[in-house]
Amino acid sequence: MRQKGSHVFYRHSDGRVTTIPHHKGKDISRPLIRTILREIKIDIKTFNQFLMKL
Repeated sequence: MRQKGSHVFYRHSDGRVTTIPHHKGKDISRPLIRTILREIKIDIKTFNQFLMKL
């Protein structure tokens, strides 16, 4: 949807907005990944399967 500084904002089709930090050279912490996955309603297993395809 948009970006402000180091944060990217994504809009879901139902109107919700998820914010993800994008800091060059830094990884997102595990607790933050879990929080984002809960917001976008994707379980850890599905996320890990997606990562294996990359």
